[in-house]
Amino acid sequence: MQKLRKVWLFCVLLLVSGFAAANANLTIEITRGSDQALPIGVVPFAGNQGMSEDVAQIIQDDLERSGLFSPLERSAMFDQPSQADDVEFGTWRSLDVRYLVVGRAEQTGNGYQLQFDLMDVSGQRRMIGETVTANADDLRGAAHYISDQIFEAITDIRGAFSTSIAYVTAQGVGDNMQFGLYIADADGRNSQQVLTSDQPIMSPAWSPDGRKLAYVSFETERPAIYIQDVATGQRVMATSFDGINGAPTWSPDGRRIAMSLSKDGQPEIYIMDIANRSVERVTNSNSIDTEPAWSPDGRSLLFTSDRSGGPQIYQLSLGSGETNRVTFTGNYNARARYSPDGDQIFLIHRSSRGYQVARQDLDGGRLVVISDSIRDESPSVAPNGTMVIFANQEGNNGVLSAVSADGRSSFRLPAAQGEVRDPAWSPFLN
Repeated sequence: MQKLRKVWLFCVLLLVSGFAAANANLTIEITRGSDQALPIGVVPFAGNQGMSEDVAQIIQDDLERSGLFSPLERSAMFDQPSQADDVEFGTWRSLDVRYLVVGRAEQTGNGYQLQFDLMDVSGQRRMIGETVTANADDLRGAAHYISDQIFEAITDIRGAFSTSIAYVTAQGVGDNMQFGLYIADADGRNSQQVLTSDQPIMSPAWSPDGRKLAYVSFETERPAIYIQDVATGQRVMATSFDGINGAPTWSPDGRRIAMSLSKDGQPEIYIMDIANRSVERVTNSNSIDTEPAWSPDGRSLLFTSDRSGGPQIYQLSLGSGETNRVTFTGNYNARARYSPDGDQIFLIHRSSRGYQVARQDLDGGRLVVISDSIRDESPSVAPNGTMVIFANQEGNNGVLSAVSADGRSSFRLPAAQGEVRDPAWSPFLN
């Protein structure tokens, strides 16, 4: 029981004492590529000169970051076609390119028309093509949209490049701390501040429609859960019971929030009805129950409990009230999250190397470590299930990292200075 209490206190202490000055924009660094990635060429768009963003480079970076594609270096492109009819398939086959993206940009008033074609080099055919209209200040958004279309056309999986992430930062040291809650594009760019406070902020969680965030704030000098509209900034305090108010997570229908409260003694899992703010206790044990996560169908909750002697993952059926232990490998497994299809869970597992992101099938499959760092926390799964973002420590700095669901590729999103924590990947936004 003491172990989970230490986990809670450890998270608070990391926020209070470990943060330094932070830059909200994050810069991606590919740390490990997959040897099974598909070779693809993304040719610089014709007409891109003078534009504020290099659209083809953004598309290339998106695809590489997914871990499923290995882009050809531009320096190796001795031909740069801009439309499907100009593609010489033999040229690209000689470069071992399987897929090719070509395009062009044309200025129209205050914006641009971006025309792109995706070519199957092996099949010598055009797979998809589209003309995308974009404002001059939203070229990155248009590029992410194109990346989504390319990704889905090749993999049959919906692309998640147009989604967002939320995360916590801080500025200052000691008693002069300033905490911030930010949202940004999935690649860490276009950051926007949602909240600033001189007290810790923790555990941001997206509503299923992507319009609101629930989070924990200590601004009243004790933890309370808030719900905030991302677009307007309007917010309400959802809970402020004595003791712990922590780990909020939304139900798939957006009508309820599961959380950990200690208002009746030990931390237990409760469900709050958002409309009337009533709370219902759904676990009842002599142990600490925390870190709930809803199943995609809304019928079950995962949660962390020390009822077996150390932190392990349990699943609660909300219909029957039956609780079953899910993890059995090792003596520490925590902060589990479902895959979008509900067949797998991703969690923090303590191995002989340290605390790492792991994957496990829910039907009793073995637990597999997928990250190669050693001080990981707070995993959050992309809405298409292909990547997991998490926080980890590198030296004295906290950074965000991501790993593919199969563990074959990874990247980091470090801030220019200081630390970032508690990432949360948004749902699909439309």
